Amino acid sequence: MLRGKTAVVTGSTSGIGLGIANSLAAEGTNIMLNGFGEYESTKAEIAALGVKVGYHGADMSKPAEVADLIATTERVFGACDIVVNNAGIQHVANIEDFPIEKWDAVIAINLSSAFHATRAALPGMKKRNWGRFVNIASAHGLVASAQKSAYVAAKHGIIGFTKVTSLETAHTGITANAICPGWVLTPLVQKQIEARAQNEGKTVEAAKKELLLEKQPSGEFVTPEQLGAMAVFLCSDAAAQIKGASFVMDGGWTAQ
Repeated sequence: MLRGKTAVVTGSTSGIGLGIANSLAAEGTNIMLNGFGEYESTKAEIAALGVKVGYHGADMSKPAEVADLIATTERVFGACDIVVNNAGIQHVANIEDFPIEKWDAVIAINLSSAFHATRAALPGMKKRNWGRFVNIASAHGLVASAQKSAYVAAKHGIIGFTKVTSLETAHTGITANAICPGWVLTPLVQKQIEARAQNEGKTVEAAKKELLLEKQPSGEFVTPEQLGAMAVFLCSDAAAQIKGASFVMDGGWTAQ
């Protein structure tokens, strides 16, 4: 069903985005990669799955560049059928110490970029009466943690935005849903673990275990491959009547 479709996956040169890009490509979906990481080897690996692969270096904090990402995808591949809004950054600080520019950057990349990409992709999807938005929220889209005000606000916002997108397209062949991962061992999380280890004088392995068990009862990381499989399902015909839902994949985090 996904063979010949085209997906834009933001922040897909590593981590969750790369896992989702690989999973979609394995189903025959052409991929437009995006991100600041190394991408030539990634393009080659995905192309080896027998699909077309492009790369666009849009800075997701810049609305014009996000719009160009979608426009370029439509021009190069003929359509933008699937948008995975995944790009994200993090900054940790108490509210009174939170730098204003960091707040603005987290909101721009984690939340506003999803609006700009969705806004640009919707007209083409409506014209074809088919489209899928898969928005990567977080367990932090449902619950909060101290010192993560911008991230938590953005991820709560993503879930609300997903619901609105779904309602506005409810009578079409377009769906919008969110995935809410718990801890995934991405480069972003690895940096948090290393910082914690340094600040608390612990080994990286000890910091990793403590980080997991504080929030995630399973004691195991969610994998990009598991998230990719969920994204594939949400893009399938089986999920055509799933609209505005949030799927929690967090090892029991939000069940507590």
